[in-house]
Amino acid sequence: MQHGEVELVITSSDQTIYTAEICIKIGTYLKALAAKDNNVPFYVALPSSTFNWEMKDRVKEIPIEQRDATEVSKIQGLQNKQIKQALLTPKDSPAANYALDVTPARLVTGLITERGICQANE
Repeated sequence: MQHGEVELVITSSDQTIYTAEICIKIGTYLKALAAKDNNVPFYVALPSSTFNWEMKDRVKEIPIEQRDATEVSKIQGLQNKQIKQALLTPKDSPAANYALDVTPARLVTGLITERGICQANE
């Protein structure tokens, strides 16, 4: 994006609340920030049936899945023809493995549905 090689970003959404904030795989929020910083349009493609018309506060109401911490603290590999597991972090280091993040509507250019494209707002 910084080199002008990206014209447009399109992502999907696991959940979209009616204020146009989206919840999708972790890292999407960072991509949206990068797109905004580089004047690249950021769109979300989703079926209109997946809008959540009940939730209003993305931070308080959208549940963020947390997966097993060993997915980020350990790695598997082949050693002497056997699959072994190795620790990547210090032995007593805590780890968190969030699966989703929330992208605020202010970073979304528009929502693409089967009904057309709409603005990212109520």
